[in-house]
Amino acid sequence: MSHLNTPHSALAGHHAVVTGGGSGIGAAVAQALLRAGARVTLMGRNVQRLETQQEKCRALGDVTYIGVDVTQEESVANAFSLAGAVDILVNNAGQAQAAPFTHTDIALWQRMLDVNLTGVFLGTRAVLPGMLERGHGRIVNVASTAGQIGYAYVAAYCAAKHGVIGLTRSLALEVATKGITVNAVCPGYTETELLHASLEQITSKTSRTEEQARETLLRSNPQRRFVSPEQVANSVLWLCQPGSDAITGQSISISGGEVM
Repeated sequence: MSHLNTPHSALAGHHAVVTGGGSGIGAAVAQALLRAGARVTLMGRNVQRLETQQEKCRALGDVTYIGVDVTQEESVANAFSLAGAVDILVNNAGQAQAAPFTHTDIALWQRMLDVNLTGVFLGTRAVLPGMLERGHGRIVNVASTAGQIGYAYVAAYCAAKHGVIGLTRSLALEVATKGITVNAVCPGYTETELLHASLEQITSKTSRTEEQARETLLRSNPQRRFVSPEQVANSVLWLCQPGSDAITGQSISISGGEVM
């Protein structure tokens, strides 16, 4: 998979935290940041995954991990206290679950808000004071095309991701003169475990095969292909590098033209 032609020293001296860093988009983002010279702390609930990812990334640079539940205020506060000063925060941890609206109970609704929206709020709140004090910072929220348009059967997930984009825009205005940028990237269907879970859900609840389920999802992408985690990571890296200072409050769709 191709990567940006980024000097290895572009982010030297910067400390980046990537939540949900044990797999998928988070893992790809961590690797891209390491290649650019950043020191990276992986965060997530599954410590075994984080440890495995750390081993994979050791050759790329300085990488550590800290276990955290982004939905829990105390857990987030403790994790970021251990992490120390953060220059780049990538709020990537997330979860998707589908259900018809009439079958969306309060537990599912709250879970989608907690993981996808409250987690972004808590992580951002933990790093922002330090960024304001130093007069520099990059915050990138991994939202989704579900934060830009609607999809049937995932009302709770869409509501949470729309909330992430609203938070991104509002905070970007608050800190616009403080040397801090706040942006969101919005991937379409991406080749991750989340996608595979969606495919399994379609095949288990319909008569469609996995190939038919894939074709159904691919129809939404004008390029007729799924996005790769590396493609999302390249966009995140661009937003974190010197020279991207004028980009803030944006929601960048990485979806093969699905959202324009």
